[in-house]
Order: sequence, then structure tokens, then C-alpha cells
Amino acid sequence: MTAPGPPALPLRFGYGTNGLTDLRLDDALGLLADLGYDGVGLTLDHMHLDPLAPGLADRTRHVARRLDALGLGVTVETGARYVLDPRRKHGPSLLDPEPDDRARRVDLLVRAVQVAADLGAHAVHCFSGTVPDHTDEDTAWKRLTEAFGPVLDAASAAGVPLAVEPEPGHLLATLADFHHLRRALGDPEPLGLALDIGHCQCLEPLAPADCVREAAPWLRHVQIEDMRRGVHEHLPFGDGEIDFPPVLAALAATGYRGLTVVELPRHSHAGPRFAAHSLPYLRRAARLAAEGTTGTPTVPSHGDPSATPEGSNTP
Repeated sequence: MTAPGPPALPLRFGYGTNGLTDLRLDDALGLLADLGYDGVGLTLDHMHLDPLAPGLADRTRHVARRLDALGLGVTVETGARYVLDPRRKHGPSLLDPEPDDRARRVDLLVRAVQVAADLGAHAVHCFSGTVPDHTDEDTAWKRLTEAFGPVLDAASAAGVPLAVEPEPGHLLATLADFHHLRRALGDPEPLGLALDIGHCQCLEPLAPADCVREAAPWLRHVQIEDMRRGVHEHLPFGDGEIDFPPVLAALAATGYRGLTVVELPRHSHAGPRFAAHSLPYLRRAARLAAEGTTGTPTVPSHGDPSATPEGSNTP
């Protein structure tokens, strides 16, 4: 009898609903459960648990029951492109010149914290936004630290960590920028980090696995996809340059037990296909990591190469 191989690492994989925007939320959750995902990165958007529409509390309770019935964990993400403004992508942000506009983003994040608490989510994800025209960086950092006050208060009261994502092109773009914010705020307990593995490959000086180790004490949420150095384009696994087994080994070694969520918003037009292909890839990478092996796992072709990805998650 052949001895069983080493077990896969104790990581929990999810898929982001911003990569399933052509599906109703109930259908998206059912799909992910059927495929074997452990959870979902739920982006609050007009098509998926609209945070601004009436009856949010009742709709959240419905989603909570659905998640519970399907056995899915959840993190709440706030990267919807046009949920606050139909003309400005990711606008308004926490950096906007107008106080009323900044307050709208703060209100969205506070709503997201309450939704996360009601869903039993392990974190709320957010980001800084890009620096507005004619705004110097010192002013932008001052606006950001002031805006985070009520959001951190809400997160502390709800017992839900806030996970800030370094985003290429934003004010807070790197791990160093996260630490700048953390120190400026006095290292508040609810403030954590959302680490996007592709972004590490894109612009961090450290390799992605080293980024994971450096981020470990503050890690509250993880997003994952393939990417190339210097190009902020979220790619299906195997289309970029990342060696995933060392990344997953480093992640498991930190003791992180939240969700590691696939982030492919540009591929939402074929979301079910990419969701189906991503989980086997990650599981193979996790098994290679458990064996101490490096290298890119093989993965079935993810479809018609003439299919053009639609949308964008860049600033």
C-alpha cells in the first residue's frame, strides 16, 4: 500500500465576489460552496448586498443564514468601484478635499463594520485611495489618519478587525506605508493589514514569501492572484511570475487562519470558470508547500485565450 503524502497546509481559501459580478449573490455563494471553497470575500456593491439600499439589516440576516447553511466563512471587502459615485471610480475616498465626501466614505466603512459583525466576518478590508490632484502628501496623510478615527472606533466596538490594503498607485501603497499609518495612529489594536500577494510581486522590495513573514504580526486578511513585477494587473494562476508554494508555506507558518481570497475582478465575465480552476491550483500549491517543494503547479487551461478580460481594479 502506498503511504499517504503529506497533508495540505491548514489554509482556508475563498473567492472574491468582485470576480463574480454577473451572478446573483445567492448563486455566487452556492457556486463557491459547490466548488469546495472555505469562504468568500464579499464586496459590498449594488449587485451584492448593497450597503446603501433600504433594509440592509434584514438583507444581511438573509446572507448570514445563507453563509451558515453553506458552511462558508466570510470577510467583508469595500473595493466596489462605483458604489458611492457613478462617475468616479473608488470615489469619494478618505483623501478627498471635501469633508462631506470623506464622510461618505467613512460612513460606508462604518456600515461595512456593522455588516461584518452581523455576518460573523473575520475582518473588514479597506484602502486609502489615490492622492487627489493639487494635494500634497502631508495633507493626504493627515486626512487619512483623521478619517480612520470613527472607523476604528466602530471596529473596536464591534470586535471586528480592520484590514488596510496597500494598493499600487494609492497613498498607502506598500508595507512601509502601512507601518507609517499604524505609527501615526498610535498602533491601535483594531488596525490590521490586508496583504495582496500579487501586489507584493508588483512593487515590494521583498519577495512575496518574505512579505508574508514581515507582515505576520498585523495580518488580518489575505488576497491572492498571480502578477508580474512592475505591472498592476491581476492575473489567473500560472499567468504571472509568482512561485506560490513558498508563499503558502510562509502564510501557514505565521499561524494565519483567516481566509486567503482569490482576487480576479477583471475576469468576472467568466467568473465561474476561473473560480473552478483557481481552487485546485491553490490546493496543489499548498501540497507542494507541505512537501517543501517550489515551482509552479500545473493547472488546466482556463479557457479561450481570445476572451478579453473586462473591467479594472487599478486606480
